[in-house]
Amino acid sequence: MIDIKEASKKLSLTPQQVRNLCREGKIKAEKIGSSWGIEGEEISRYYSESSCGIVADQELALYRKKVKHPLVLSLFSGAMGLDIGLEKAGFHTHLASEINTACRKTILKNKPDLALIGDIRLYTPDQILEQAGLSRADEVDLIAGGPPCQAFSTAGKRRGFEDERGNVFLKYIDLILDLKPKYAVIENVRGLLSAPLKHRPHNQRGEGFPSLEVDELKGGALFHIISRLENAGYGVSFNLYNAANFGTPQKRERVILICSRNGKKPPYLIPTHSATNTDFESWNTFRKATKDLKDVKHHFVKFPEKRLRYYRMLSAGQNWRSLSEELQKEALGASYYSGGGKTGFLRRLAWDKPAPTLVTHPAMPATDLAHPSEDRPLSIEEYKRLQEFPDDWKIEGTLLEQYKQVGNAVPVSLGYAVGKLIKMLLEGKSIPQYPDFKYSRYKITNEETWLKDFEKNVSEFSLAQ
Repeated sequence: MIDIKEASKKLSLTPQQVRNLCREGKIKAEKIGSSWGIEGEEISRYYSESSCGIVADQELALYRKKVKHPLVLSLFSGAMGLDIGLEKAGFHTHLASEINTACRKTILKNKPDLALIGDIRLYTPDQILEQAGLSRADEVDLIAGGPPCQAFSTAGKRRGFEDERGNVFLKYIDLILDLKPKYAVIENVRGLLSAPLKHRPHNQRGEGFPSLEVDELKGGALFHIISRLENAGYGVSFNLYNAANFGTPQKRERVILICSRNGKKPPYLIPTHSATNTDFESWNTFRKATKDLKDVKHHFVKFPEKRLRYYRMLSAGQNWRSLSEELQKEALGASYYSGGGKTGFLRRLAWDKPAPTLVTHPAMPATDLAHPSEDRPLSIEEYKRLQEFPDDWKIEGTLLEQYKQVGNAVPVSLGYAVGKLIKMLLEGKSIPQYPDFKYSRYKITNEETWLKDFEKNVSEFSLAQ
């Protein structure tokens, strides 16, 4: 048993806050006289399921382990979906980096012996090597990570490198160029393909304002990244990959840049599945991914009763469009008259298709992710299956933090495809190529077609000046 004072230190809360949690039953405690006694295991439980606590960096450099190759330094690690995939392909993670408290708890819960650092801007390249148990004499096979993508997301203001998160992206590039790994991986959202290097708000464009500059053209941010890497001698290839083409039971598209220190442009990832090409396995489905979760206790947020009324009228694979026009207007309200496809409203998943892209909250009105037959959003357990986390991979934090961690993750199969390709390149193996394979439903998404389009836009811009 521990007292209130000791519990408050462990949870980084005031003694009064801990007393309130005990009174409310959120922390199971025993009243002893005028104070409370709390089991240590109960504090550990509350710590893991809440936002409480401070997660100190895990500095393991003093306990230097044997360097194992191929090794990877993981930056912007999140819940480690990419890393699990890389490790399945044979890589050894020597260090993780993450600033989010819930993610840091998740990392240390599952990998208690892994070196963990926080904001990479606070570390020099040599300090990062030291924390990983490495020195300049050690060869780094791979640096991998997905720098914060909100600065480039089409859903945000798209401030690119003017955003604080965009500056972290540039720090990531700086580290790659300084540490000179054999390979580097940069994962990001589709919005990176069209994000400008310098953002100008839309209300400051057009008549009465100066013409756009080259840096403000679509794609300027990605062109800047590629130019820096290529000028340092790296060969760079990229594509927009649908994770379903690599076995993920989810249609999730992400830009992945692969950079090679030898200056040669790396080939594209090796697909294993397809929706149409019979030379590959068929896409995995929601049913296949979740079929053995029937007897598992599911943890999920709830839909408001008003929305459930309409869900009871919908079957697997349907959404608001399957309602009568009168009910559509009633269910969507003012959103019914707005533009766009509105496919995320009142959306039940199909049993025999991959899930749509998982979002960070499955019960928001415009991005609903409802179970095919049950009247509820997808559970954390189903989220983990659709992102391919092992069932025993513990996700820490509140329920909403858990959704956010898993929803933001790289699907494990996509991470494995990245690791498999790079490991084959490290071993000098021949890489099969599929030039006609449709990696994404979008066009102009690889470095060759994208660069031609960007140069065309720059040329047209120059002529217009």
